[in-house]
Amino acid sequence: MYDMGESATGGDAGSDRPYHIPVLLQEAVDALCIKPDGLYVDCTFGGGGHAREILSRLGPAGRLVAFDQDEDARANLPEDSRLVFVPHNFRHLSRFLRLYQIGEVDGVLADLGVSSHQFDEPERGFSIRFDAALDMRMDRSATLTASEFLMQSTPESLQLVLQEYGEVTNAKTLAHLLCDQVRRAPIKTIASLKAVMAPVVKGNPNKYFAQVFQALRIAVNDELGALHALLEQCSDAIAPGGRLAVITFHSIEDRMVKQFLRGELNGAAKQDPVFGTRSESAFIQVSRKPVEPSAEEVKRNPRSRSARLRVGIKR
Repeated sequence: MYDMGESATGGDAGSDRPYHIPVLLQEAVDALCIKPDGLYVDCTFGGGGHAREILSRLGPAGRLVAFDQDEDARANLPEDSRLVFVPHNFRHLSRFLRLYQIGEVDGVLADLGVSSHQFDEPERGFSIRFDAALDMRMDRSATLTASEFLMQSTPESLQLVLQEYGEVTNAKTLAHLLCDQVRRAPIKTIASLKAVMAPVVKGNPNKYFAQVFQALRIAVNDELGALHALLEQCSDAIAPGGRLAVITFHSIEDRMVKQFLRGELNGAAKQDPVFGTRSESAFIQVSRKPVEPSAEEVKRNPRSRSARLRVGIKR
């Protein structure tokens, strides 16, 4: 696991902070090989950093479709007639491309990191640094909060979430502890969750809490399910020669993208009479190794340190 998405010792939020600092900005947009009259998709608009860079390279005939399920992102939209904003999760990529009568696109960019804005807004419930309602919804129109997720979980299902999504070392012990607690009373706030976990914390408390929060956030928002759906749709949505660029922030996501580009995500394979079983992929990997942020970028933006960029070209 690369990182928990925020510094374990992060400082207080400030009103002068930017909504989000785009990670691997030039590298990701360069990877799309923007054509001035091309059609592109930004799956995670957020603060609009990547989108603005794409728009700066498009000519008058170019278009950009930007997705973001977080209503707060709408405030960052530039006034640009070439931009179409879709206030929904990117898992619905194909549906909205059809809605806007768009066929194949020339490139898709997805930055899978949680925005700094979401971490720095206490009421969103994403950060271990504040006390607030135990929410963690990226789409605030969704009904399932982290508090409700805990109430619906069994010890076995919660253990799996903590192990797989957070690499929590004592996941079984913690899962039983949390489920025992919610049977008596719901855990409604960040402070109460941390208090319940306190007796079983392993190692650095902030790191431990961040691992648990990461696991709950991924589960509440079905982040891996959304990524899987997006990747599958990109095979048809991207035109031959078009580019897919995905920035991940932990090893599960990175592995999914790598497997997809290799044609291994769904175990897809074919029998070859000479080479035996071979995976099929609609994409050619630009590089076997992901692009990582420079030391300068990590120094400027510590939250970028776990970012990994993988790029594929549609066959």
